[in-house]
Amino acid sequence: MIKLLLAEDQRVLRESLKIVLEQDPELQVVGCAANGTEALALAEEKAPDIILMDIKMPAVDGIESTRLIKEKFPHIKVVILTTFGNEDNIEKALAYGADGFVLKDIDPEEIITVIKNTVKGLQVFHRNVYNKVRKKFSNSIQKPNVKAADLNLTERELKIIRLIVQGKSNKEIGEALFLSETRIKSIIGNILNKLRVKDRTQLAVYALKNNLIDNIMQ
Repeated sequence: MIKLLLAEDQRVLRESLKIVLEQDPELQVVGCAANGTEALALAEEKAPDIILMDIKMPAVDGIESTRLIKEKFPHIKVVILTTFGNEDNIEKALAYGADGFVLKDIDPEEIITVIKNTVKGLQVFHRNVYNKVRKKFSNSIQKPNVKAADLNLTERELKIIRLIVQGKSNKEIGEALFLSETRIKSIIGNILNKLRVKDRTQLAVYALKNNLIDNIMQ
């Protein structure tokens, strides 16, 4: 059973989400918060596996709440509920350790899939959110000129980074590259050490900021 916490200031949307999500027998909504302060308190009280976090909330917003929760409970997954035009907030949430981003108008079936995949360890980005963030980094005035060769990244490692950005699990990456899951885990560890990042989320952000994505996606 996946324990889920909802953080959304609009009561109607919050209650609607609760009803929809609890239709799935694998999900249990253990609490509902109307702001970031309540989300932090409920995270400590209810120990959820994952939080659906709205960005714009009174008192403490979803960005700051994500930071506080990740600092205190790094094992709790946080998926940001967002809308178009929130690129700056998305960037901040990524820096604070958010595990995924979905648009508020996402279909109920899709959001359930996002929740389950995130709990499994995948970083999930709605395609439109990903494209907008990628475009922002690509249009940045100051672009780092980082090359894979300068980072001592192999072709295999670049392929793995691409698959991680796509949200693939270690098992799926192994199947795509005909390698064992254990071997994939070892290679990812080497990549993190080379780039001096601590997890897949930071790896994705690094790839975006340093224009590795353009090279990877070609």
